[in-house]
Amino acid sequence: MKALSPAVAKVLKRLHYPLEIMLVCVRWYVAYPLSLRNLEEMMAERGIAVDHSTVHRWAIKLLPVLEKAFRRCKHPVGKSWRVDETYGTPSQRSPPAWG
Repeated sequence: MKALSPAVAKVLKRLHYPLEIMLVCVRWYVAYPLSLRNLEEMMAERGIAVDHSTVHRWAIKLLPVLEKAFRRCKHPVGKSWRVDETYGTPSQRSPPAWG
């Protein structure tokens, strides 16, 4: 596992749950249309007692830090964009062939 950056370490300093549990909860909250209470129930089914307000605090603290980390690793798309030939004035376009 990579060493944590100082920004992430500062955010995680006073959080007492294991990092894996916090990241799973925050990931599920962001990736899927789940409410915080649904996440609380799902974690209770897995034997982990977490309150919905705790998950909300994790999301508030972790999401900005994770977004910065992911944006830094994101590669640029490219310098050149090509436009499809179908764009032009209506008089230049031929009618669609699916008629």
